[in-house]
Amino acid sequence: MATFSGVIPILATPFQDDESIDLPSLQRLIEFVAGMGVNGVTLLGVLGESNRLTDSERTTLLKTAVKAANGLPVIAGCSHTGTAATIALASEAADLGAAAVMIAPSRQPVPNEAAVSEYYERIAAKTSLPIVLQDHPASTEVHMRVPLILNIAAQVPAIACIKAEAVPSPQKIAALRTGLKEIRPIPVLTGLGGLYGFFDLERGSEGFNTGFAFPEVLLSIMECVRAGDMDAANGIYRLYLPLMVFEQQPGLAIRKEILRRRGVLATARVRHPGGNIDAATSHQLHRLLERSFPGQDITKPVRVYQE
Repeated sequence: MATFSGVIPILATPFQDDESIDLPSLQRLIEFVAGMGVNGVTLLGVLGESNRLTDSERTTLLKTAVKAANGLPVIAGCSHTGTAATIALASEAADLGAAAVMIAPSRQPVPNEAAVSEYYERIAAKTSLPIVLQDHPASTEVHMRVPLILNIAAQVPAIACIKAEAVPSPQKIAALRTGLKEIRPIPVLTGLGGLYGFFDLERGSEGFNTGFAFPEVLLSIMECVRAGDMDAANGIYRLYLPLMVFEQQPGLAIRKEILRRRGVLATARVRHPGGNIDAATSHQLHRLLERSFPGQDITKPVRVYQE
C-alpha cells in the first residue's frame, strides 16, 4: 500500500549509450534509494522521460521496477493526452503491481476546467488504484486553480495525494491544505527538485516527491521536521540548496550525471532530442559535489550535515 508522505523519489529512466533502456541500472537505482529508507518510488514521470518511451518500453520498465522494489510501493506515471489512453495505462499499471498512479491533465486548445474534472472522474471510474493528482504547469501548460483541484478532490474519492508543483508553491499548498479541511484528509507533496521544499513544508507539505539525486538529504530534513526542529531542517536545506539549484536547471542531463557518478547509472545518456551534459558543466558539477560532500564517497549514502 502506498504511503503519501516522507520521501518518494522520482526515478530517472536509464539508457545505454545507444539510447536503449538499461534495466540493470534501473534495478541498481531502486535498490540504492530503497536502502536509504525512502517511502516509495515513482516511475515514468517527467524525469523518467516518459514522453520519449514506447509503450512496450513502459511495460518493461514498470515490470522491472515492481520486481526490484520488492514490496516498496511503486507509483506509476500514467499521464497521456487522451483519456482512453490514460485509462489503459492505469489499468496496465494495476495489472503489473503498481501501488498507485500519478496523473496530470493535458493542455486543451481552449482551457476547460470541466473537461479536466471529467478526465479524473473517468479515470477513477476505470482503475482500482489510488491517484496522485499532479499539478505541474511547467510541463502540462495546464494551470489548475485551487478551487478546481478541491472540486476534483471532493468529486473523485480515488484522489489520494496532490503533488503541488505550481509556483509559488508554498502559497498554493497552504490554500489547498485549508480547503481540504472541508473535504477529507489528502496529503500534499512537494516536487520541483526540492527547490522550495523547506518553505513548502512550513506551509503544510507532508514530504517530497521529486528526483533530487540525494534522497538522504531530504530524508534528513523530514526527520527534523517530524521531530519538530524546523531550525535544524532549515540548516540542512540551506547547506544543500546550491546543489538543488544547480541540478534543477532545465533538462535532465545534470541529474542523470550525478546518478552516474553515484554508481547507479551506467551512463548519463538523455534520450534524443534531450541534451546531454557538456564538459564545462560537468567540471562545475564536480567542484560543487566536492564542496557539498567533502571527502565523502557519493557512491554510498552520504553523511548529511547542517549549515
